[in-house]
Amino acid sequence: MPSTNHNASKLSVGSKLAIAFGGCLLIGLIWIVLFHKNEPAEAKNSSPPPEMFKHQGDEYIVPNHSPLISHLKVMPVSSGGSAQVISFPGMVEANTAASANIEPPLTGRIVQLNVKIGDHVHKGQVLAIMSSGDLAQAYADVSKAKDSLSLANASLKRAREVNAIGANANKDLEAAQSTQIQAKDEYERATQRLKTLAGHGAKLSGSEAFLPIVSPINGDVTALNVGLGSFINDNTNAILTIANFDQVWVTANIPEAQLNQVHTGLEVDVTFPAYPNQVFHGRIGNISNVLDSDTRRTKARILFDNTNMKLKPNMFATVQIKNNNQQKITVPQSALLMNNEQITVFVETKPHTYVRKVVELGSENDTDVQIVSGLNPSDRVIVSGGVLLND
Repeated sequence: MPSTNHNASKLSVGSKLAIAFGGCLLIGLIWIVLFHKNEPAEAKNSSPPPEMFKHQGDEYIVPNHSPLISHLKVMPVSSGGSAQVISFPGMVEANTAASANIEPPLTGRIVQLNVKIGDHVHKGQVLAIMSSGDLAQAYADVSKAKDSLSLANASLKRAREVNAIGANANKDLEAAQSTQIQAKDEYERATQRLKTLAGHGAKLSGSEAFLPIVSPINGDVTALNVGLGSFINDNTNAILTIANFDQVWVTANIPEAQLNQVHTGLEVDVTFPAYPNQVFHGRIGNISNVLDSDTRRTKARILFDNTNMKLKPNMFATVQIKNNNQQKITVPQSALLMNNEQITVFVETKPHTYVRKVVELGSENDTDVQIVSGLNPSDRVIVSGGVLLND
């Protein structure tokens, strides 16, 4: 039978059997009525038939003298917090904040390479040495600027001495002062540029200048993009990458529909195929504000200490979240009734008075079904005989 209500299609076989059972009760009631029709006229005329129930607006009212009183069983719904466990796929990722892309400050040629991929290095360790014409030029610029400053200082000294005895004009002294200031500024600029390019350990040998490339952090070499003798023509590209794995991220992929069940600070359990008998405990550190347009998922990250190096980037993981605050309402399957292709239950509003409510179903078992929406934890519902009120 086609259904205009998606919730109706979720009804299980057990639920349908319960509703069918209710239908049998209705058939039995009809049989009783028919049976009474065959009683002698004298018996039927002795007293009017009792009123079963009244339908006023949304309310179904069962009078105190109605035979239905003994056939309707009312019970409170079951409710309470459930420790629901939700699993998400995940993966180990390097902590990008603890990684360094090594970019040389100038162009040149690799004349010494001290590391290979996978090597563990320490902060300050020399990774490679580069011969650089740019660095040699920076040394030459400093030397030239130093000579110019010495000459300007000497010229200014003579100009002052000559001006003191009145042998030259003031404009000559002012010109010497201006030249000295410019020479000083140029020397400071050249010195600062050399300091920026060379750092610590650079040296000049004849006409060649050599620059040591050192590691800024402790970590492992995860990428090496040069070899011995390589020319560095573009100093904006990293020649190698150092990553520190003392801390790593485990990134869980959260579907859009379940984002409301996760938040920062939430405790999680993480397992890895590499360590099937071990559970790692952590908390969600951050949740990305960007949703992938193709997968409709976003990333939740859990930071783990990894000084023992057990967790490797790109390892698969399973992230389990326990939601202990989810309110769960369940009713017996026998409480469910079909009405115009909608699943409903009768809720008691006061003694012997009921209203029909449409409900949405969740998970279920052989006897009970979870109500996702439509009921409150304080509700009392008809769990047996409700089909007798079905109109």
